[in-house]
Amino acid sequence: MLILRWLIRSSWEMVAIAIVTGFLSGGSSAGLIALISSAATLSNTSSLTSIAWGFLGLVVIALITSIISQVMLIRLSQNAILQLRMGLSQQILASELSHLENLGNSRLLATLTEDVQAVANAVYLIPFLCIDLAIVLGCLVYITWLSWLVLLLVCCLIVVAIGSCQWLLNRGEKLLALARDDQDVLFKHFRTITEGVKELKLNYQRRQFFLTENLQSTAVRFRRHNVDGLTLFATTTSWGKLLFFFAIGFLLFALPKLITITPQTLSGYILTFTYLMLPMDNIVNNLPQIIKANIALQKIESLGLSLASRAEVATVVPSLNSDWHSLKLQGVTHVYYTDQEDNSFILGPIDLIIFPQEIVFIVGGNGSGKSTLAKLITGLYIPENGQILLDEELISEQNREWYRQHFSVVFSDFYLFEELVGLENTSLDAQAQKYLKQLQLEHKVKVENGQLSTTALSQGQRKRLALLTAYLEDRPIYLFDEWAADQDPVFKEIFYTQLLPELKKRGKTVLVISHDDRYFHLADRIVKLDYGKVEYDKQYQ
Repeated sequence: MLILRWLIRSSWEMVAIAIVTGFLSGGSSAGLIALISSAATLSNTSSLTSIAWGFLGLVVIALITSIISQVMLIRLSQNAILQLRMGLSQQILASELSHLENLGNSRLLATLTEDVQAVANAVYLIPFLCIDLAIVLGCLVYITWLSWLVLLLVCCLIVVAIGSCQWLLNRGEKLLALARDDQDVLFKHFRTITEGVKELKLNYQRRQFFLTENLQSTAVRFRRHNVDGLTLFATTTSWGKLLFFFAIGFLLFALPKLITITPQTLSGYILTFTYLMLPMDNIVNNLPQIIKANIALQKIESLGLSLASRAEVATVVPSLNSDWHSLKLQGVTHVYYTDQEDNSFILGPIDLIIFPQEIVFIVGGNGSGKSTLAKLITGLYIPENGQILLDEELISEQNREWYRQHFSVVFSDFYLFEELVGLENTSLDAQAQKYLKQLQLEHKVKVENGQLSTTALSQGQRKRLALLTAYLEDRPIYLFDEWAADQDPVFKEIFYTQLLPELKKRGKTVLVISHDDRYFHLADRIVKLDYGKVEYDKQYQ
């Protein structure tokens, strides 16, 4: 069982203790059946007294071991789930950005939420399954003590039951695995709803096509696979109950005709089989949860292996090189791989040198590779060919994390944090308030203990808050990707004519991706891209 192996890897000592105590609890419960059966056939008062004391002892053992087993596994499972969530999050953050973009947000989100939760739900059931399994084994031992011949008959019945149930469970597991694949697609469609709701509302034909052809077809397929899989599990449950009733009927009507059996022994069999129905029912009913968890763990491990294959080297970040002299890109290329190789987009080779206290505009048409170049410059994309050097120091896996810390960036698809996290500044609030005034946001946003009072603003104002974070980071190099595109004309003028020159005066290098040709004269250099190549790199005339 995959989920059990995963728990053992987390802490085999705790798993061993939990399983042993669980089996002790279940075995004690099965022992109670033997005592009840014996007490029902005895009339001697002294013997009944002895059985009563044994009964009390088994009750205490069953109670204590049951509590220990459940507490141990609950603690273990919650620790394992915490490690699973944190491990996945760390793997995602440590993986190459281009690889994460290829995997897609939908798959990452589905794994972090649905798969981890499926594992958490199943892990909670394991202590109860251990107890139920122990009860089953204990009852089989009692049946063996009553008659080994009956045990052989029971074993034959168990072989038939397991074989038939396993066939149904295997088919059900395949259908649930297909449903889990459908869930990735569903998450993609749900993201379309949340992020594209305005466009869907404005276009009736697009909305109807999306609802019927995309969302509904996937949801119907997901439902069909789930219904078919869970129906097989329900059939397995009913089939298991039928086999139990068949066993009881065999004991009542057929067994006395085959072998000599006393009424007391027969009542012991019937009591044992009746008691077995509840734990067996629990085991069969919980199998879908366990199988879902196994599928989820396979998804998690598959994603983990994929992320690990493109993981970046974790290094300790030394102090920044604030007094740098040149940043060079030499023969740098980046390739967007597609299903059709002829449609692959290649950026480069790019040869570019950036100097301190420069304002460099990166311009070009849509799809020319400006944003890709920005990710290469900042170290977010790793070049397929060529090299990047900061003051003649080659940027590699060993120092790429250090290199990235030289940049403060506001991308066009930026994310705005509600807290000014990762900033060590004793006068952070006062400094942030000063910048808020400069950004004309002091009447809408306050900063207290590094917490923004609100981020529910227009897109242009949210970009100003992102700029606030970049200011407070105080890195040597700033990069703005179409930052002014969402600003009103007044603040766009302020950005180009005041904010950029001020950053230059503070000794910063500023890289600006822009289409605003009316402000090109403010640049020290203009780098123009055309379909992945540098068309020209020159000072503004």
